[in-house]
Amino acid sequence: MATERKALAHRFLFFLLLTGLLALAQQAFAEENGLMDRIVAVVNDDVVLYSELQRETAIIRDKLAQAGAPDLPENELEKQALERLILHKLQMEEAKKLGISIDDETLNAAIGNIAAQNGLTPEELAAVLQEQGMSMEEYRRELRDEITLQRLRNREVISRIQVTKAEVDNYLTHAEENPGGRDAYHLRHILIATPDGASSADIAKARKQAEEIMQRLQQGEDFATLATRYSAGRQSLDGGDLGWLEAGQVPSLFLGELAEMDRGDVRGPFHAASGFHIIKLEDYKGGDRNIIKQTHARHILIRTNELTSDDDARNRLQQLYQRIKGGEDFAALARAHSDDKASAIKGGDLGWVSPGNLVPKFEEVMDALPEGGLSEPFRTQFGWHIVQVLDRRDFDATEEVKRNKAKLALRKRKADEALQLYLRKLRDQAFVETRLGDNG
Repeated sequence: MATERKALAHRFLFFLLLTGLLALAQQAFAEENGLMDRIVAVVNDDVVLYSELQRETAIIRDKLAQAGAPDLPENELEKQALERLILHKLQMEEAKKLGISIDDETLNAAIGNIAAQNGLTPEELAAVLQEQGMSMEEYRRELRDEITLQRLRNREVISRIQVTKAEVDNYLTHAEENPGGRDAYHLRHILIATPDGASSADIAKARKQAEEIMQRLQQGEDFATLATRYSAGRQSLDGGDLGWLEAGQVPSLFLGELAEMDRGDVRGPFHAASGFHIIKLEDYKGGDRNIIKQTHARHILIRTNELTSDDDARNRLQQLYQRIKGGEDFAALARAHSDDKASAIKGGDLGWVSPGNLVPKFEEVMDALPEGGLSEPFRTQFGWHIVQVLDRRDFDATEEVKRNKAKLALRKRKADEALQLYLRKLRDQAFVETRLGDNG
């Protein structure tokens, strides 16, 4: 009789799954097997289980402990953990709809890279994970999710971000006009968010909460603790720490205030479309000149392919090397023999080269040569080379570095804003029912 009841239960669960009632099916499965689990949220056709919530809460608690942040009430931790899980489920669902998946080859390559970066083999990485209480199977599952989310964000958000020359120019002008002449700021931030199309009541409620938090800060409460507890910003679990921002990266909403703030000062709330902001100035610094060592070099390249073996390429370059040593003109030989057509027409001239412009092996050989020095043949992934150093100079790359930093800062700012809006849109359009207060 018991066997028949169990068979009927399984057929009932199968029916529920087929009809899309996943939440009820998982709840029934947990009850049938006597599992101490329950549903704490329904997210479209998926659910968040209490066991998942417990794991995520523990992760957040450990992260806060490592950062030295004070303990938060359990209900506050659970609330943050649940919201993170809901957003995770929604993003994974969206990735599935878009056909984003990570094959085993990609996953294995990622694990190999992570292991190598930590000076480990994949087997040693598995042993370390085991010591920390995580199986390789769990790690692979979490890493697969992480890569999936990154690809989703790249596709739907980051790849669509464009930074124009005019925006870079405006950014730099904005930075140069920065009151007080400060070049970078280390900030903490609290955001009390308002929803899209917020009503006057929504705005008033958010303003009241922001003002209450500001009063608590003025009375000496810890900024990081309050940010962790109340901020809707993406860095809330880091105590609202935004890290170092270039002056041009700081929203104009804050910039005028920052010029008059000293280290440790707190200002706000400032009202913007996203809600009410409170900032704390941890530190600031001025700018330095960026002087780099540039090298003027020329080279000859012989590529290897199905017609030219490794030995053939090396031997051909060895002959060219001897001819140059014997007095023949480097530029003429480069024009006649080099497989790097872009530089060959200029006699092999690479122009002024900055650190990081060329592959590491090439730079290593080039940097070891004196001015006028000629290298013996050496190999990179492109083939066999000989290189000659013509000159060296100290170059003030401050403006170039500034523009590169400006472009990166603008991309990051746009990406952060776009991702926040994207996640809010997913959340607003989803069916989400939370049952955190239920007793199961």
